[in-house]
Amino acid sequence: MPREFDEKRDFIRITVDCSLTYKAPQAHEVEYGQAKNLSGRGMMFIAPSAVALDSELEVTISPEQPVSPPLHALVRVVRVAKQRRGDGFEVGAVIQSVLD
Repeated sequence: MPREFDEKRDFIRITVDCSLTYKAPQAHEVEYGQAKNLSGRGMMFIAPSAVALDSELEVTISPEQPVSPPLHALVRVVRVAKQRRGDGFEVGAVIQSVLD
């Protein structure tokens, strides 16, 4: 089925703006960020400090509205870039699995 937009990705990106926590899978210390977009395969979020490329993170996105449940997933970091405006880093990640 042809798409009526120029998006070439397998999954459409959805713009979001909600809180997010992340940590290394075995770590206890949690970091806080801001989710910016989400798709069926990945996400982009803003982190206050750089995250190691190719690292695995356990991420929880908590929507402000209770209509959507939280997303708890294991992701692999595929891109890290300093934000053009403001402090922090844009972190691109591929979802490896959805956790309970």
